[in-house]
Amino acid sequence: MKKICVVTGTRAEYGLLYWTMKALEEDPELQLQLCVTGMHLSPEFGLTHKQIEADGFHIDKKVEILLSSDSTVGISKSIGLGVISFSEAFAELKPDLVLILGDRFEIFAAATAAMISKIPIAHCHGGEATEGLIDEPIRHSITKMSHVHFTATEEYRKRVIQLGEQPKSVYNVGALGIENINKLELLDRQSFEESIGFELGEKNVLVTFHPVTLENATAAHQFRNLLRALDELKDTKIIFTKPNADTDGRVIINLIDEYVKAHPEKSIAFISLGQLRYLSALQYMDVVVGNSSSGLIEVPSFRIATIDIGDRQRGRIKANSVISCSPDYASIKEALENAFSADFTALLKDVKNPYGEKDASQEIVRVLKETEVENLIKKKFFDL
Repeated sequence: MKKICVVTGTRAEYGLLYWTMKALEEDPELQLQLCVTGMHLSPEFGLTHKQIEADGFHIDKKVEILLSSDSTVGISKSIGLGVISFSEAFAELKPDLVLILGDRFEIFAAATAAMISKIPIAHCHGGEATEGLIDEPIRHSITKMSHVHFTATEEYRKRVIQLGEQPKSVYNVGALGIENINKLELLDRQSFEESIGFELGEKNVLVTFHPVTLENATAAHQFRNLLRALDELKDTKIIFTKPNADTDGRVIINLIDEYVKAHPEKSIAFISLGQLRYLSALQYMDVVVGNSSSGLIEVPSFRIATIDIGDRQRGRIKANSVISCSPDYASIKEALENAFSADFTALLKDVKNPYGEKDASQEIVRVLKETEVENLIKKKFFDL
């Protein structure tokens, strides 16, 4: 059987890969191997590898790379440790192909190790743009190390080809997160409230804000501006999801904890809601506020407003339900007022998600089954 090794390092990424992993596991011609790394193995970020195992997946390798540091030096050291550790894991597992998603530093380390080990790489969600993040150059670097590409839109497919990849190896399968929306049986309001131990209100906001990693120490100032604007909302409950293991991430985590401690009657915070509770929450939210890719990719399918703050997602394709604003207090306040306005609420009922309505996993598995891995390693640059 063809051995496909999936690498996952975050709760969000695992949620996106879930159905593809299921499809790989169920296919009699393929063998799923699973390497878990990064935040999945960190107590600080919820030890989410336990959820992977609870979902019935066998973890072949737990690759420890995450240092207890969110500094630039700490992240760089984690990448170095990742390259060493993944090279050892791949030497033992001997996969025929490595399947990865996205643009985080953990995945960059895995891609580097696979490339040097002469193992073909299939990459999901290439060709996208996030001009405020280190993810931007990491993503395009992973594209150049990869051999098969699964993009979320046709525009992103064209961008991967623009980077010199052969058109026949680039497939527009739609955003993987859409499949969760299509397939998961989401919780009703009462069940969702019971699952989080928190009662929703007349108005509800979900906040998911991460550091802008190509800026120097802006996280605290920007997040305080957001908290100030949120604090002025009347009759509104707030759910915070905490940031990933990124530079200055702990600054935001501390500010969230301080705010929730001071306002327990109207706010609650989670290290990880998980895919089911996160998507269930979106059914009952009025606005999603922050700078997460989810606000642009999954949230528009629920026809609710997204407020996208600052430059973190600058360059991504955005639905009409997305309000972009600067990370200053006045801009965030104005965006919130717009999101709750009657005119904008009326607009939402006709919103179409630019990331499609496809179930990507079956197409990904079909391509991986049909791909002859022996002929992938030596790539020819495609000139436009």
